[in-house]
Amino acid sequence: MELCGATSFAWTTSISSSLKFLQSFSIYEADKRCRVLCLGNDAGSAQSLEGNQMTVSITGATGFIGRRLVQRLHADNHRVRVLTRSRSKAQLIFPVGDFPGIVIAEEPEWKESIQVSNAVVNLAGMPISTRWSSEIKKEIKHSRIRVTSKVVDLINDSQDEVRPSVLVSATAVGYYGTSQTQIFNEESPSGNDYLAEVCREWEATALRVDKNVRLALVRIGVVLGKDGGALAKMIPMFMMFAGGPLGSGRQWFSWIHLDDIVNLIYEALSNPCYKGVINGTAPNPVRMGEMCEQLGSIMGRPSWLPVPDIALKAVLGEGASVVLEGQKVLPARAKELGFPFRYHYVKDALRAILSQKVEA
Repeated sequence: MELCGATSFAWTTSISSSLKFLQSFSIYEADKRCRVLCLGNDAGSAQSLEGNQMTVSITGATGFIGRRLVQRLHADNHRVRVLTRSRSKAQLIFPVGDFPGIVIAEEPEWKESIQVSNAVVNLAGMPISTRWSSEIKKEIKHSRIRVTSKVVDLINDSQDEVRPSVLVSATAVGYYGTSQTQIFNEESPSGNDYLAEVCREWEATALRVDKNVRLALVRIGVVLGKDGGALAKMIPMFMMFAGGPLGSGRQWFSWIHLDDIVNLIYEALSNPCYKGVINGTAPNPVRMGEMCEQLGSIMGRPSWLPVPDIALKAVLGEGASVVLEGQKVLPARAKELGFPFRYHYVKDALRAILSQKVEA
């Protein structure tokens, strides 16, 4: 599958124009073959998955993204193993009557679960939308590094014949730092703030996985859904005619619909072209002000009451940077792979979400 790396290229001025043409044609053909292969996998994945049942172990399965991923895998008749620290919490979220066959494994049982799995999805991590103290900042980082390290060690310590072949590990667009002017893709360097540091260490831990395990690192943006995440906190404010942008409204908001991030992770489990870093964001990021205007318009409410920086900093402290600063992140790799985004524009995503019922 080396062709998948052939889309990355650079020219030098010393190359003759004829050689440039030949190289360009060769790369174009290689890129086209890669796309055909990846699209072939994409088009055939539904059939192959029907015939080849996967067993997938998932950390963070009780979270916002994890719950929907479990539902999707279970609906498609794949075997799911929920790796958790709290069996009772997981049983409430995945009752046996609604999710027959799902295995809930507490930490002492993770090894056995991973060794009978084809793939592992790592989504665990403490939420960052809280007031940051020095202890909270340590836990934000530690919760991600600890679980990722444990998963990687369990995979690496497995015998070849029982080692999972795929690890899809979450990270975040915070890797890039923040900017109002720069545009980031998977090739962009890391930033120099606290969240960028967390993401670098998080990814470095996942990169220790055995070289024979295909690793997809998904840098996830702001996930939009009605029953969790940032949007669930914004909707009630707009319902009370108290909605508006956070801070200046000029910060970038790199979003993705919950269904699209779940489908991206699902595709990464089965498609061999999905490896390395993949940005989990929609193709058209917006500024916070536009996001709130669109939300207000669809809800029939004004977006007129901005939340000032000083108020957010009073409540969240340093953690206010999560919502007051942003980055414009593009999903270059997902587009190269031909991933079929359902929601390209935030207006369409919000309209679809607000027409849904809130899940129990």
